Amino acid sequence: MDSEDDMMDANDVESVDDDFYSGDMEDDYYSDGVYYDNDDDDVNDDDDGPDYDFMAEAVDDPDDLSFRSQQTYTVLKEEDIRQRQEDDITRVSTVLSISRVAASILLRHYNWSISKVHDAWFSDEDAVRISVGLLDKQVVQFSNARELTCGICFESFPRNKIISASCGHPFCNTCWSGYISTTINDGPGCLMLRCPDPSCRAAVGQDMINLLAPDEDKEKYSRYLLRSYVEGNRKTKWCPAPGCEYAVDFAAGSGSFDVSCLCSHSFCWNCVEEAHRPVDCGTVEKWILKNSAESENMNWILANSKPCPKCKRPIEKNQGCMHMTCTPPCKFEFCWLCLGAWSDHGERTGGFYACNRYEAAKQEGAYDESERRREMAKNSLERYTHYYERWASNQLSRQKALADLHQMQTVHLEKLSDIHCTPESQLKFITEAWLQIVECRRVLKWTYAYGFYLPEHEHGKRQFFEYLQGEAESGLERLHQCAEKELQQFLAADGPSKEFDEFRTKLAGLTSVTKNYFENLVRALENGLADVTHAACSKTSSSKNASVSKGKGGKGKGGKMGGSSKNGDD
Repeated sequence: MDSEDDMMDANDVESVDDDFYSGDMEDDYYSDGVYYDNDDDDVNDDDDGPDYDFMAEAVDDPDDLSFRSQQTYTVLKEEDIRQRQEDDITRVSTVLSISRVAASILLRHYNWSISKVHDAWFSDEDAVRISVGLLDKQVVQFSNARELTCGICFESFPRNKIISASCGHPFCNTCWSGYISTTINDGPGCLMLRCPDPSCRAAVGQDMINLLAPDEDKEKYSRYLLRSYVEGNRKTKWCPAPGCEYAVDFAAGSGSFDVSCLCSHSFCWNCVEEAHRPVDCGTVEKWILKNSAESENMNWILANSKPCPKCKRPIEKNQGCMHMTCTPPCKFEFCWLCLGAWSDHGERTGGFYACNRYEAAKQEGAYDESERRREMAKNSLERYTHYYERWASNQLSRQKALADLHQMQTVHLEKLSDIHCTPESQLKFITEAWLQIVECRRVLKWTYAYGFYLPEHEHGKRQFFEYLQGEAESGLERLHQCAEKELQQFLAADGPSKEFDEFRTKLAGLTSVTKNYFENLVRALENGLADVTHAACSKTSSSKNASVSKGKGGKGKGGKMGGSSKNGDD
C-alpha cells in the first residue's frame, strides 16, 4: 500500500509540473505569486503577439530579487538525456507490468509524460491500447502451412523467413527491411511506425527496428528517439547554439529565464532567443521583428526621397541644387521642392538653389500634409536609429570583450604570472573583471531596446531610466578602460612593480562598483520602474496633505475668507 501511495504522490508532483509548464494551473495557485514578465502595460503591452507568460514564480516577497542569481537549471549531456529516458521507460514498464518496448511506445505517444501515461492507462487501458497500437492478441492467426505469403511482394516464404508485428500480418524480411528503412529516412515520423497493412494500426517497436534495420538506420532511429525525449518534454529544451548537442532542464518556479549552456552560449529558456535580462520576451520579440522588418526601409524612403512626378519612382537628392533628373528611361527633369517641371523654372523662380513657387504654395498650406508625413517619418527613423546604433555598438563591444577574455585566459594570465612572479590563482580578479564587462555589455545592449519602447509621455520613468542607464554605462566605461588600457603597461613590463598592487585594488573596486550599478539597473527595469510610480504617488499625497493643512490654517488665522481673497489679489 505504501508503494502505491508513493507512486500516486509522484504522479501528483509530476502532474503539477506538467500543469505549471503548460499554463494550466488554477488562478489561485498564483494568488501569492509574482509574474516574471514586466507588468508595465505601456512598455510590454503586446496582445497580438505570442503569450510568454505561461510560467510564474512562487516567492513570498516580490521585491526580493536575490533568488534570481541562483542557478535553477541543469545542462544535460547526451548520456544524461539517455539515462533519464531509460529510467522513465523502466519506471512505466515496472508500474504497468508491460515490456520496455511497449512502455517506450506509450511514452512517445504521450510526449514522455509519465503522469499522463498512468492517468490514461488506469482510466481505460483498452482504449489506450487501441489508440497507441499495443494489441494484446493477434488479429491474424497463422495456419499450419509450411509456407506463408508476404503481404507486400506476395511471394511465398518458409515460416522462419516471415515476421509479424503484434497483429500477426505476415511480411518477409526483405519487405520489412525496405519498409522500415524508407520510413526512417523520411524523418522522425518513423517513431510512430505502424504495421505495413493499410487497415492495421499495430505499433512497430524498437525491437523490430534493431532486428531488421541496417546499422545506419538503427543509429538514425536511436537519434530520433533521443531527440523526441527533449522535444516532447516541456521542462527541457535544446541549446539553440549551432552545433551544440546539450539540452537544458529548467526548474519550475524559478525567477530568471536566462541560462548558460556548457558550450558557453547564454540564452533565454522561455523564448530561446539570446539571453536578454532584464527585458521581457515580448519586448525582445518586437525589437527583433522591427530590426528585420521592411517598415524602417519605407520610413527611410519616405524621409529621404520624393517620387518622380512622372514615373513615381522614389528619388534621393544627393547634391545641393534643386534641379533633379530621373534615371533612364524616364529622364524627367523637375524641381525637388515643388515637384514641377524644370522647364518652368529659372532665374525668375529662384534659380538652382531655391523655388519661389514652392515657398508661395507652402504659405498657402499646399504641402502641409506631405511635409508633416515626411517629418514624422524622419523623426521616427532618427529615434529608431539612435537606439539601434547603441544596441548594435554594445553587441560589438561584447563580442570584442569575449575575444579579449579568451586571450586573457589563454595567453596574458600566464605572461603576467611570469612577469610579476604571481600565481595565476591570484590573478582571478582580472578574469572576473572581464566576465563582468561581458555581462554588463549584454545588459546594457538590451536596455536600449527597453528604452525604445518606453512611452514618450512617461517623463518620470524615462528620466529615471536614463539616469540609471547613464550611471551604469559610465561605470562600465571606467571598468573597461582600466581592464583594457591600463593593463597593457603591466604586460609590457620587464619585472614586478609596486603599481601592480595598486592596479589590482583599482580594478577589483571598479568591478564591484560596476556590478552594483548594473544590479540596480536590472532591478529597476524588472520592477517596471515602479519606484518612479511610488515616488509620484507619495509626492501627490504629500501635496494634498499640505494643501489641506494650509487651507485649515488660513481659515483659522484670518477668520474671514474675504480677507484671504484680498491678500491673494494683492
